[in-house]
Amino acid sequence: MTRRVVLAPVIIALAGGCIGLTTESQAPVDLSAPGSWSILAPMPTARQEVAVAALDGRVYVIGGFGPGFRPVATVEAYDPEANEWEPRASLPEPVHHAAAAVVDGRLFVIGGYTGGRLSWEASPTVYEYDLQGNTWKTRAAMPTPRGALAVAVVANRVHALGGSGEKLSQAHEVYDPAANRWTAANPMPTGRDHLAAVAYQDRVWAVGGRTSFRGTQFANVEIYEPATDSWRTGSSLPSARGGLAAAVLRDRIFVFGGEAPFRIFNATEMYDPGSNRWIAKAAMPTARHGIGAVVVGGRIYIPGGGRQPGFDATRANEAYTP
Repeated sequence: MTRRVVLAPVIIALAGGCIGLTTESQAPVDLSAPGSWSILAPMPTARQEVAVAALDGRVYVIGGFGPGFRPVATVEAYDPEANEWEPRASLPEPVHHAAAAVVDGRLFVIGGYTGGRLSWEASPTVYEYDLQGNTWKTRAAMPTPRGALAVAVVANRVHALGGSGEKLSQAHEVYDPAANRWTAANPMPTGRDHLAAVAYQDRVWAVGGRTSFRGTQFANVEIYEPATDSWRTGSSLPSARGGLAAAVLRDRIFVFGGEAPFRIFNATEMYDPGSNRWIAKAAMPTARHGIGAVVVGGRIYIPGGGRQPGFDATRANEAYTP
């Protein structure tokens, strides 16, 4: 079953992109160890609102909006060692604003929206990718259809957080790939979409997000403890925004990019658990939103995204080394 999402007029007006102010991090800058960026072979297909995952040493970019504000089923894999892209089997249907997770060598694409321009359909569909056969199959549907959600994996379970369908969602549902079954967990305290999520210190961290393109933007960080099915509040981001990406490397959380009304972020920020604060690192070469971030071989890869608020899909492929 799918549910219809009617787009606000501002989203339709932004179909061709718009000019936005590039916003840098408001956090203290780490001048001693800012890290560095590498500009890599661009994606064959310009896309934003993509799902991104790391599988078998490669970076998979899945679905999203392609040229002309059209949803695509395109799947492309990047090989960091060869600095080359390879096509993979397309999704069974075009989807954008989906989420992706890898559990025990199995890649899953969860939720998202189908349709484009005038209306989107929030989807509960879950697809699993067969690496050997280069094929997709359908798994148990997510109980709450939604797109612009975030996922994180703890103890071989996929936690699907937030997003929106008929309305903004606080939904927190957990998928067990071994049993192919979903269960409900304690909802997120803050309903939001276009958020990021990571697994860190055996907990789920929900980061940023928003209520709508021109609505409330969130800086808050909420942390879920699976052992007690409870949430607590973490240290807020330096700037409120949605459409950002997050990843964990070397026992640190890193967040990248994002957008707020008529602003686009090039921020790279790191959470330092010792001081319980966010620290600014070297800014992204290409400010973007609608992105994903994954770790392969000690670097964080961020392919695709939108270069302006709204729609402005790019082929950019950049990697951050702390």
